[in-house]
Amino acid sequence: MATTYLDFEEPIALLESQIEALRDKSRESGVDASAEIKKLHKKVNKLRQETFSGLSSWQRTRLARHPARPYTLDYINAFVSDFVELHGDRLFADGVSIVGGFGTMAGRRVMIIGNQKGRDLKERQRRNFGMAQPEGYRKALRLMKLAEKFRLPVITLLDTPGAYPGVGAEERGQSEAIARNLMEMSKLRTPIISVVIGEGGSGGALAIGVANRVMMMEYSVYSVISPEGCAAILWNDCNAVEEAAAALQVTAPDLLRLKIIDEIVKEPPGGAHRDPALAASILRRALRRHLEELSALTPDELVKQRRKKFRDMGPVAP
Repeated sequence: MATTYLDFEEPIALLESQIEALRDKSRESGVDASAEIKKLHKKVNKLRQETFSGLSSWQRTRLARHPARPYTLDYINAFVSDFVELHGDRLFADGVSIVGGFGTMAGRRVMIIGNQKGRDLKERQRRNFGMAQPEGYRKALRLMKLAEKFRLPVITLLDTPGAYPGVGAEERGQSEAIARNLMEMSKLRTPIISVVIGEGGSGGALAIGVANRVMMMEYSVYSVISPEGCAAILWNDCNAVEEAAAALQVTAPDLLRLKIIDEIVKEPPGGAHRDPALAASILRRALRRHLEELSALTPDELVKQRRKKFRDMGPVAP
């Protein structure tokens, strides 16, 4: 797959194209260009570090939406063995915008659930662009209750613009399905770890994100509304997205400072899409560490810790 660069990455793209051109010329002519290529590599690495250390909230939002970014099934394929996907909410439909099932990670049986977007237009349409309907949330809850029955930890991967707001979804009880998930997850007697791997959009993400530990990938975002939606409501101007993104404080550093999340999971230079295998390896290590820590807690302690965590969010000064 050809690398897709965002506009703020154009200087990096130019240098990398020069490296590729030098490699091609070296192969054709037989002239050794390794010294010049090495210099350009150092230059591009320095430029990438400078660029990505100063990203704005809106730039991070666009990076979180990058079309080549790893999705839930990519991470499952990378570090979950013996994965058995489970389907259906036993009420209406499968809800393919959310995937989940049993698997083994780091020698431990887990239930892993996550939002799933599509790579091409046909798959995106089938997955509803990662926007779940009630049957998706009800399926997720069914799988969590199944994990609780077998005393297995639950891992959820959040990556959605938000819950689907269509007429059919509302008719089938979209808000009730989300609210029920929030309630049931708050009292689930098994460890829950949630990771925002891309977009953590509103209640659509939170519906599978009530966890003992909440982490974010370095260039992911988590917010109550999209910057576009916020700009439309507050400024009536779709061009105010940069101001909206900054005001919403959607980035991982923002949310770690506000104590909404527990940890930022580092990504490879340039983002998880530049080296998906390395990104998966880093995430796997973080998940394993948190699973080991949570396994020492009793079911009662897990529920108490999870409820306290969310009650302590957003304190208001007297």
